[in-house]
Amino acid sequence: MNSAARVEMRTPADGTAAAVRPLLELRAQLGEGLHWDATRGCLWLVDIEGQRLIRWVPGAARWDEWDTPQRLGWVLPRLRGDELVLGFAQGMARALIDGNSLEWSWIRRPYESQPWMRLNDAKMDSYGTIWAGSMNQRDETSADGCLLRLRTDGNLTCIDSGYAVPNGPAIRADGRLMLHTDSARRVIYAFDLNVSDGSVSNKREWRRFGPDEGSPDGMCFDRDGCVWVAHWGAGCVCRYGTDGRLLRRVPMPATLVTNVCFCGPGLARLVVTTARRGLDAGQLAREPLAGSLFEVLDPRTSGFHWA
Repeated sequence: MNSAARVEMRTPADGTAAAVRPLLELRAQLGEGLHWDATRGCLWLVDIEGQRLIRWVPGAARWDEWDTPQRLGWVLPRLRGDELVLGFAQGMARALIDGNSLEWSWIRRPYESQPWMRLNDAKMDSYGTIWAGSMNQRDETSADGCLLRLRTDGNLTCIDSGYAVPNGPAIRADGRLMLHTDSARRVIYAFDLNVSDGSVSNKREWRRFGPDEGSPDGMCFDRDGCVWVAHWGAGCVCRYGTDGRLLRRVPMPATLVTNVCFCGPGLARLVVTTARRGLDAGQLAREPLAGSLFEVLDPRTSGFHWA
């Protein structure tokens, strides 16, 4: 169990900025994998390089964490039952938490014999299908990664390939549009999605980002169909319209911004993960809260529940 920071922080207003405050001083090397668990009333997240699974109940001054045997990219609760699905480096596992114990077993291990590969980020759709990206963790410029689909029966398929650093995905509330990122290329792609049969089609470039915008990382849709994107290297999260037009930019007190998620009652709170990896002593002195979980105050919108 660990203490949560409660220090208020406010970023300079620039017409689109918002107040930001740190929630948890996690000191995560690579904070990621945000997911709100409405059934348990908690927020799940991970520290990929710190090999930690983290659980936080909003309002609590402390959080729980479990060490993991491999790098863990994400955690998603099953739509039914008590199981969690974990995205380890080698593959997907089912897991149960019994008190302080994390018990798990493999579902699929697509990278058991490829130690240079790992799973990176994932989302679950309204049918319980998991959409996950994989990447070459030894060479983040190599396009060895895939967009994987894990069905509830355990069937695993590579739906799309050629990714260097896949991130997202994000699925719109109507289940008809999925966005998926290649952070290394600074591109977000769009797919037409049919959640009932798990098919995708019509891949196209949704938005390409310039070098001064950093790299698009984790993202989520809000109730209005707009997209919130974490910008790795640019120290901000941004809200975009369905056409990719920038609507709002929220500066963060950390350069390496990794993921964004709505949580809490009514999905009215917007939280953001960050990272410390690769920052030197000077950078850490300027960004002492790097690796923390932050909250964007007054996001002016909220998340959505599957219909």
